[in-house]
Amino acid sequence: MEEYDVLVVGSGAGMNIASRVIEEGLEVAVVDKDPIGGTCMNRGCVPSKVMIYPADIIQEAREAERLGVKFSDPDIDFHRIMERTRKSYLPNRKKMEDSVKNTENLTFYNETGRFIDDYIMEVDGEKIKADKIFLFSGSRPIIPPIEGIDGIDYLTNRNIFDISEKPESLIIIGGGYIGIEFAHFFSSVGTDVTVVELMDSLLPGLDSDITDLLEEKLSSRMNILTGHKVTEVGEKDGEKFIIAESSESEKEKELTAESVLVAVGRRSNADLLEVENTGVETDEKGWIKVNDYLETDKKNIWAGGDATGEYMFRHLANYDASVAWHNAFTDHKMKVDYHAVPYAVFTHPQIAGVGLGVEEAKKEHEILVTKGRYKDTARGYAMGDVEGFCKIIIDANEGTILGAHIIGPQASVLIHEIINLMYAGDGSIDPLYDALHIHPSLSEVVSWSLGNWEKL
Repeated sequence: MEEYDVLVVGSGAGMNIASRVIEEGLEVAVVDKDPIGGTCMNRGCVPSKVMIYPADIIQEAREAERLGVKFSDPDIDFHRIMERTRKSYLPNRKKMEDSVKNTENLTFYNETGRFIDDYIMEVDGEKIKADKIFLFSGSRPIIPPIEGIDGIDYLTNRNIFDISEKPESLIIIGGGYIGIEFAHFFSSVGTDVTVVELMDSLLPGLDSDITDLLEEKLSSRMNILTGHKVTEVGEKDGEKFIIAESSESEKEKELTAESVLVAVGRRSNADLLEVENTGVETDEKGWIKVNDYLETDKKNIWAGGDATGEYMFRHLANYDASVAWHNAFTDHKMKVDYHAVPYAVFTHPQIAGVGLGVEEAKKEHEILVTKGRYKDTARGYAMGDVEGFCKIIIDANEGTILGAHIIGPQASVLIHEIINLMYAGDGSIDPLYDALHIHPSLSEVVSWSLGNWEKL
């Protein structure tokens, strides 16, 4: 049996921990069934945004006519876009692989590991043990038990970056972050896209004023079917088909397309690890249970990132890794602080936010809400009377920011004005009143939103 000081499961944010272990002169084993670098680098954040950026350019060109500029139809080289997408992660993966091979005190097991006893894992026929264990094992796509799903070839975020030919038509099952970002890309490059979402709106969980505007904009270039459950999939006459049942009327629709993308959510990898064999508990959905210090039920085993199912963002996983490391190797324990978790959806229009939405905030706070529109700023007008807005939510009694949400150009950049305030000082809205903003600039959509507060 090989014994290590530290075992890290997951080579995404888990590599942050492994690097610090090596700096301390300790021996570490890293286990990951997937390519080194984690989902973000190989099958998530990085390649998807490289892939999507051309779609942003295409949409801006198509909308330029309202400014008096008309472009001819773009000549889209789909093969080149996908090659560039793959180049965003394959060379980096190779560099990481080479680095790992040449790093002392680090052993990388590129296989599925499973726990067989307390602190003991079996991987690739070998037993390994460690004094401290970090489970940053990530997640994988949920494949729903739809009739016929095992009988067709379908796409997920795990294989979509491998395609080289543009599908002429595509059905996307799921209207969450992943589904909507890919819908934006494929519809922009000329694929006939249909999105089927079980819930009554896209991006379930976001406030309705955001999702309503998003659906209005996306509906002009794709078919959106909310409130429908996919009950069957199959293939006939060389095409895929789905049967979608309305949750309201129970009527069925049959839709056909060249390809189907499944993007209905994520599930934990804890079942593959058999974490229960080392005394780690999971909840009813399979996510690893942790306390505020990212400690599992088993002493000296910590978990974070997607593995806990809390917030599935790489920036959050990086944060969790730093907290877990601190709590494992220092005398002072640090609690996680998720009061201002930011997100972004790279569709068109872009969406970003931080903290609570209106309905969530109202459960525990008396709140004030204000909204500023892009089109009311000079820059927003200059860009063509851009639709979109910034909404800020504060505690009516304390004046502290509870959340903010933006839909419109550069939302993922503008939201940082609010993120930083929520982490600085007392977290109040006051600095936004006092700060100077360049005029004219898009940042004024944030500062100018402070004009009309509504009590809810």
